[in-house]
Amino acid sequence: MLKLTNRHALYLLIVLAPILWGALLLYTRFIPPHTLLAYSTLFILLSFAITSTFAPIAYFIGLRFLSSRLARTTVRHALRQGVLLSLCIVLNLILLSLHSWNIFAAIIIFAAAIVIEIVSLAKK
Repeated sequence: MLKLTNRHALYLLIVLAPILWGALLLYTRFIPPHTLLAYSTLFILLSFAITSTFAPIAYFIGLRFLSSRLARTTVRHALRQGVLLSLCIVLNLILLSLHSWNIFAAIIIFAAAIVIEIVSLAKK
């Protein structure tokens, strides 16, 4: 059985990030976004690419600047932050593609992400 340690998960995300960005580039080059399935696939690929890019960045920033015993940086915490940031960006892009985006919606989306992060940190 394969045991996925924190270091291996981090290396996996670092390797997956350029692969996912390349897949997104090829997808947008060759598939026209005319159907709902094409849009859904685009936003799913974008979400995975952003998550795999921002999770290692959040881990290294947390490891470097938040090195206290109370707020230990873990890969799980960094992955959650990467997913939340990815969700914020993708939700704003979905609203923008539907011509429903405004600054108030963006502020509400980011405020909801901040509240989710605060609640998850309070559980610790």
